[in-house]
Amino acid sequence: MMHHDPNNFWEQLERLEKLIRASELKAGVVFSFHSLILGLFADRLEHFSQVFNGNPWLIALAILWLTSVLISIFYCFKCFRPQIELKYDKNVFFFRDAARSFGDAKEFSENIIDVCTDETKLFKQLSEQIHVESKIIDEKFKSVNKSIRFFALSFIFIILILLVTAINL
Repeated sequence: MMHHDPNNFWEQLERLEKLIRASELKAGVVFSFHSLILGLFADRLEHFSQVFNGNPWLIALAILWLTSVLISIFYCFKCFRPQIELKYDKNVFFFRDAARSFGDAKEFSENIIDVCTDETKLFKQLSEQIHVESKIIDEKFKSVNKSIRFFALSFIFIILILLVTAINL
């Protein structure tokens, strides 16, 4: 039997953890921008209501802007909590299994030692962990990309609102 280096698996898991953090950082930045812009809008709502009063183009653009903002925020939240339904056997490296599926600390210790001393079990469980984290990252980045697209669209609507307002002045 060929000996494999488990460090390759651990390095892959570490790289995947960095990608998870990167996707969540991007979603957090987009969410922060939306919060800032919505806060500015809410603070000046009375002023904006006078500008929008009676102008159907501005009202339509504002509705489209708000819709794109809400959709973008939805995808930000989806990034923070992706829904992944996968079926695996109990795995000592899955945090939920480690906490709930192996009894007390002594039982868990026996199971993890058993897995870590059997190369086949170790590589199987590490590769399952890599697979599930890859699925999570894929879902997170899909959500982040959609959030960024709707953020860009909301920015375009803000520019159009400013242009229509400037034309009407």
